[in-house]
Amino acid sequence: MKKLLLPVILISSCLAAQAPAGYYNGTSGLTGYALKSKLHDIISAKNINWNYSDLQNFYNQTDLDKYYDHTAANTTYLLDIYSEIPSGPDMYEYTSAQMIGSASAEGQGWNREHMMPQSTFYSNYPMYSDLFYVVPTDARINQLRSNYPYGIVGSTIYYTFSNSSRIGNCAIPGITYTGRVYEPINEFKGDVARSLLYFAVRYEGKLGTFNFNNNANPASDTNPLDGTEERSYDPAYINMLLQWHQQDPVSQREIDRNNTVYAIQNNRNPFIDNPSWAAAIWSQTADAVAPQAPANLSAIQNSAYFTTLSWTPSSSTDVIGYKIYQNGTLIGSTKNTTFVADHLTPSTAYTFTVKAYDNGYLLSSDSNTVSSSTLASDTYAKDIMFSKYLEGTSNNKGLEITNKTGHPVNLSDYRLSIQFPSGSNYYYPDPYELEGILQNNETAVILNPDANFSCYTIGQARFVTAAPQMTFSGSQYLELRYKSTSVDAIGVPNTNNSSTLGNVSLYRKTAVMQPATTFNINEWDSYAVNYCQNLGTLATADAGMAKQQEFRIYPNPVHENIFVYGKTENVKSAQIWDFSGKLIHTEENPFRNKKNISVQSLLTGSYLLNLDGKVYPFIKK
Repeated sequence: MKKLLLPVILISSCLAAQAPAGYYNGTSGLTGYALKSKLHDIISAKNINWNYSDLQNFYNQTDLDKYYDHTAANTTYLLDIYSEIPSGPDMYEYTSAQMIGSASAEGQGWNREHMMPQSTFYSNYPMYSDLFYVVPTDARINQLRSNYPYGIVGSTIYYTFSNSSRIGNCAIPGITYTGRVYEPINEFKGDVARSLLYFAVRYEGKLGTFNFNNNANPASDTNPLDGTEERSYDPAYINMLLQWHQQDPVSQREIDRNNTVYAIQNNRNPFIDNPSWAAAIWSQTADAVAPQAPANLSAIQNSAYFTTLSWTPSSSTDVIGYKIYQNGTLIGSTKNTTFVADHLTPSTAYTFTVKAYDNGYLLSSDSNTVSSSTLASDTYAKDIMFSKYLEGTSNNKGLEITNKTGHPVNLSDYRLSIQFPSGSNYYYPDPYELEGILQNNETAVILNPDANFSCYTIGQARFVTAAPQMTFSGSQYLELRYKSTSVDAIGVPNTNNSSTLGNVSLYRKTAVMQPATTFNINEWDSYAVNYCQNLGTLATADAGMAKQQEFRIYPNPVHENIFVYGKTENVKSAQIWDFSGKLIHTEENPFRNKKNISVQSLLTGSYLLNLDGKVYPFIKK
């Protein structure tokens, strides 16, 4: 019989108290897509990403049925939202040991269900093993659900399962798709909705690279993602998710699971902690008026491999971003008023334009066109590169990536790939995708979650993953890829690399400035196994050069104070200009007793900070 659930907590402030103090700092006062982006920044930082094979054991912590048919003290059975019968005994139950690959009928075993189908993200890590939407379910129902979306079933029903969940034709109001959907029972519709809303927040910045709308006929397109980073789903699908979220409030089971997953992955589902955020983000009213175009587009920095663009923001108040076009082709988008067009060819002419888009995804007309020619050569690296490789004992596996390109690099299109042997052949398992921004002269360390180095902790690493790429044993070939193209390599493909990569720490020589797709051991210094000094920092010579050559400003966008990293004590003058060329503020010897410049008095907009002739664009929020 059903065990009584603990009272549902409906007050968002009580739910938010489940999160550690300060976890959601910076969200106060935010609404709409600005809130969504801030939540993304919070829940995507310092995650621990596990291997897909680890989930089976984790479900004994996250998904035991302590809420319906059993007590917390004695249960070893998993809670399966596809077969759970809240009002009485279940038709069947599973322990974690009863995982199988496939089934011909209900009740034969369970497997891992991606609530957002793994075909969406090509089975790549970290998405592939995210516990917030990869859950244990009956194997047969999982198979029949296939990659069909969740939805409202219409009059044609193909399957009805033991707990009354069903598969039938789509009847979601306003949706063009007419194919099959899986409709969970009412008890778990909110659970499903909050999992999919989490997915939209957690992987903002990557959603446009995922598999969506790839059928020419929308009536047969199974994926509700719409390719936007902010809205994320088709508007009618969002409406359904918000309705399910409202009708089936957060349960104690979800609160407990959220806390347990946080202990495992180091991130949380914000819509369990604060249910009101769903409506605060997606209940916006878009107008039918296209925004005003941005103006004063200019190329403020030119190099052999990149051009930095800057522009005056659109005057429209509902603008949420800008799309950048290179020679008429869309190459990216940003919420800021600067953008780095990279992976360019030296000695080549390009033209750029920018369009604003609003929260209804209406586009402005083009900005002015700016022409720019890249230099024949420069001192910067043409791409990011591996800088350290640690193949230590047990799970002491680490990589370091360094940016010497002269500009911030968006890591969303970069991934780690590894090659494993398969008999006499070799294969590449699912890659691990990087994310976030890597500033110029900054490093990012990637560790296996079970690493135990003496000089560097898991908490210090930028990325922590047990994906196949971080389970190397010293014989495998590793690649750093931009999209599908290799940009740097460690080892030789189709080869056992144990003689050079086994039981060793390799540090890229300071003089090596460029990545290379052909591995050369002479570019590396070799150290003893488990050696990890200066991990996560530039080499002394590099750091000194960086301090002499340039500064780094942060945060950007800024609210109150803009900080400057670098050798600031010699700066004689700091000036702030607007994009019309008007001098707004001047400080002489600005960093004599401090490291920051106050911008509290500035109006919201885009500005230029001039430090003794070096210019840094920034945005005042």
